[in-house]
Amino acid sequence: MKIYFYLMFFIFGTCLGSFYNVLGMRLPNGESIIKPKSHCPKCNHKLKWFELIPILSFIIQKGKCNSCKTKLSLFYPLIEFSTGLLFLISYHSFGFSFDLIIALTLVSLFMIVIVSDLSYLIIPDSFIIVPSIIIFVIKIIQLGFVNSIIQVLFGILSFVLMYLIMLLGNKLFKKESLGGADIKLMFLIGLTLDPMLAILVIFLASIIALPVSIFLLIKNKEHVIPFGPFLVLGLLIVYFAKLDMKTIFNFMLNIL
Repeated sequence: MKIYFYLMFFIFGTCLGSFYNVLGMRLPNGESIIKPKSHCPKCNHKLKWFELIPILSFIIQKGKCNSCKTKLSLFYPLIEFSTGLLFLISYHSFGFSFDLIIALTLVSLFMIVIVSDLSYLIIPDSFIIVPSIIIFVIKIIQLGFVNSIIQVLFGILSFVLMYLIMLLGNKLFKKESLGGADIKLMFLIGLTLDPMLAILVIFLASIIALPVSIFLLIKNKEHVIPFGPFLVLGLLIVYFAKLDMKTIFNFMLNIL
């Protein structure tokens, strides 16, 4: 039975991954996600149902448009596969629980942010507001209204912390060091985690982003590196690791 649920979560994730590609590519441009229908970006060939099957259509078509034979970006099936895999891991890690809903919400945010931020260096507010509302509702159910308001205060503290980091970075580098969306993402991170764990997310995101940034800057010094995907990746790592303040405190004591 568990294998059945693994398969279902993977398939469901790949289907949503296909949808997240559309969200991330269209909404930052102010385009409708309904019209026009999915089409080849080169020849505008409208895709039929069998050309929209996540992952499989790309493989069957050998990565090419059926109409003009233009090569399709590998980015799309990678998002679909990654979403499916992370949905499967979410179910494996949390089972059927409210924590699973939060995990799936964060995975969805991660995928949409990757598409949007890498494509346009933009993360629309709606991509942050909707997950924040979902997580806040779950927090009310889990913690009660008073404690969930405290969690909101954690989100505000995390937001302020990131804003101060941005001001410091702007002063040091004499240019914009962080985007506004990165600061807003910190509210969601603080809403999900305790303040100290939010700091850990920033640290992890910076560590992961450093080698990637160095590589990209070597190739192109003018390249702008979006930080949003790294922030959400750091959040996913901390959340899936099920870290808490007690664990962090004991770890620090052992080091000392």
